[in-house]
Amino acid sequence: MTTKQPLSHLDWLEAEAIHILREVAGQCANPVLLFSGGKDSLCILRLAEKAFRPGRFPFPLLHIDTGHNYQEVVQFRDQRAAELGERLIVRSVEDSMQRGTVVLKTPDEPRNKHQSVTLLEAIEEFGFDCCIGGARRDEEKARAKERIMSFRDEFGQWDPKNQRPELWNLYNARVHKGENIRAFPISNWTEMDVWQYIERENLALPSIYFAHQRDIVMRHGSIFPVNVPLANGDLINQPKAGEEVINMQVRFRTVGDITCTAPVISDAADVSKIVLETATTTITERGATRLDDQTSDASMEQRKKEGYF
Repeated sequence: MTTKQPLSHLDWLEAEAIHILREVAGQCANPVLLFSGGKDSLCILRLAEKAFRPGRFPFPLLHIDTGHNYQEVVQFRDQRAAELGERLIVRSVEDSMQRGTVVLKTPDEPRNKHQSVTLLEAIEEFGFDCCIGGARRDEEKARAKERIMSFRDEFGQWDPKNQRPELWNLYNARVHKGENIRAFPISNWTEMDVWQYIERENLALPSIYFAHQRDIVMRHGSIFPVNVPLANGDLINQPKAGEEVINMQVRFRTVGDITCTAPVISDAADVSKIVLETATTTITERGATRLDDQTSDASMEQRKKEGYF
């Protein structure tokens, strides 16, 4: 008599996420998967492979590029999309700036929050009725208020006090013309779950997730990367007068706009060491690394109300 092996917690999370992806494919007419090249969206790509291969994904990939992304991540994004043979759409905040729909207060203002404008423009351009994202409830308290299928009105706005009930695994992605859904297949995952899944599935990652030497300064209590090269050869994040540039071994826990994404001190050079490091850290992922989330307790919630991921 054979004995059935119990499912691990990763098996349960994987099964739930695959179910959600198939619900999106079944209920939505024109969905899209938001893909930045970061660890969370790479997990969703793997889940999509398990949900839909050997066929093509029933949605293209979309990246909203601030123009200030780490080149290692952008190159990895393009390489991964090509390996999968899936369509990658890139829309740029800089294009929104040229159209006048995004106006920076200062040239060095972080562009993360302005991604909302470019995303809403892309949704209108392509008529997407659902955006699949890699947000997790443990990342930030505004994201903990989201449903798995989170409704946005015809202006792309989110109202945390006016959400649809979500009973067990019954998901409602119905929308009227102009409205859309944000679907979060890994909403019930934690940062540790993501790293354990990456280790189990042996997923490739951009190199900035692993410990490496980088020039940094200490600014407002955070490690701030400086002299970071852009694709055109320019250096962004110049040190300010009086700041001491130090070459330090660091890694990134999250990827995003160079001007507001900070690394952490680390010697974790492979995924197994990152899993151990994640198990012992007492600092939240975004609290330690996303300077734009530190402007106020409600900064993420306000951006989400305006159409952010």
